[in-house]
Amino acid sequence: MERCLSVFGFTLITGLPANLLAFYTFFQKVRQRCTPMDVLLLSLTISDLIFLFFLPFRMVEAANMKWTLPYFLCPLSGFIFYSTIYNSTFHLTAISVERYLGVAFPIKYKLKRNPRNAVIASVIFWLLSMAHCSIVYIIQYYDISNPNYTSPYKRDTCYEEFSKEQLDILLPVRLELFAVLFLIPFLICCFCYIRFIHILSNLPNINAKKRYRAIGMALGTLLVFIVCFLPYNVSHVVGYVANRSPDWRVYALLTSTFNACLDPFIFYFSSSALRGTFKNILQKLSRQLFQPCCRSALYCPLLNCLSTEEKTPKIFVKAL
Repeated sequence: MERCLSVFGFTLITGLPANLLAFYTFFQKVRQRCTPMDVLLLSLTISDLIFLFFLPFRMVEAANMKWTLPYFLCPLSGFIFYSTIYNSTFHLTAISVERYLGVAFPIKYKLKRNPRNAVIASVIFWLLSMAHCSIVYIIQYYDISNPNYTSPYKRDTCYEEFSKEQLDILLPVRLELFAVLFLIPFLICCFCYIRFIHILSNLPNINAKKRYRAIGMALGTLLVFIVCFLPYNVSHVVGYVANRSPDWRVYALLTSTFNACLDPFIFYFSSSALRGTFKNILQKLSRQLFQPCCRSALYCPLLNCLSTEEKTPKIFVKAL
């Protein structure tokens, strides 16, 4: 549980400010002149922020080593937890498709792309992920007729202990989650980014810096799928085959939480607006931190700057 608390804390501390910055940037961009990419990035940022706002409930559970909060928060936090994870896979896949179409069919796609389509796609992604993860609510109250059934309100665990009848429903649903919400999006994402990298590598006139940035974004997205989503979804397959939840499932789920703090790196490579906002913040911070040093000393070792007096050139007037 200490390991869980450390991972949750790290994700919250690093992910929250980064996603708030991304939300501010994309919200301003969407209000002015938005593209389908801006809509997808904003929707993904909102998903990550919702995930982070509900993460403290998991932190309290990890700190107490049992569920001590009102029980209605257990299925609610679980529903949000899993829905936002799978919502991220949909959005990352849509971003990969948008990137691929932009380089494979640049003229045709630029003429036909419409932010409205991205809004519709985002709504569908939210509905699909929430509909699939509603099993979190259903399974908690499924086996009420069983005489050995223990009311969830009397338990001190959250979404961990299941009867055989509950597992008979839950394990096939998890396998379906693996196939529909992970495997298919992952294969689409792999195809799009492999083609994307191949096309970019063969373009002669593209700036090298832009090429490397785009390739870094593609590889970063695939890394998020492999590191954050693959272990947890593999546990679905293993659980279905073994007819029980694997013991290491809780640790596989921990890797999924890193998604909320890794997504901003994808945002950085995907959006010039976010890079500009981040650069402006760094410049303002550097001025606030280092200007007092230059004013109070003739020489500032951090910025190698001179005082105003030393910067003023000395003018020598030749006597006539």
